[in-house]
Amino acid sequence: MAKFELDDLDRKILSLIVNDSRKPFLEVARECNVSGAAIHQRIQKLTAAGVIKGSEFILDSEMVGYETCAYMGIYLKNPEQFTVVTAELEKIPEVVECHYTTGKYDLFIKIFAKNNQHLLSIIHEKLQPLGLSRTETLISFKVAFRRNTPI
Repeated sequence: MAKFELDDLDRKILSLIVNDSRKPFLEVARECNVSGAAIHQRIQKLTAAGVIKGSEFILDSEMVGYETCAYMGIYLKNPEQFTVVTAELEKIPEVVECHYTTGKYDLFIKIFAKNNQHLLSIIHEKLQPLGLSRTETLISFKVAFRRNTPI
């Protein structure tokens, strides 16, 4: 995928909306000294180019009943099964991220579970049947910080 060239206005718009995706376009326009229509057009252009992938609400996982956050390195029995396994992982709602990585793991995933017992059941009932050789799990105690890609 080709890199998209951002100009100064694009960078300013992105820095404003990354911190608050609900910020009204007119407020962004005022801060950028351009019209609301110009902001709307720029955001459409950035979205069409794939620079902006969408906007999101960030849930507090504990507040919605998921007390355990875990990261898991996955070793596949058959590494040629990447496509099949990732398609099956995508069907498991508790798996919120999946990465192809370098290093010792074939895949690296992030899972939210209601508690440690629920995590164990996800591993035994949903993950092991996918043809995994083995897994290594790290449980996160607390998010120190989270941020978006720098602009």
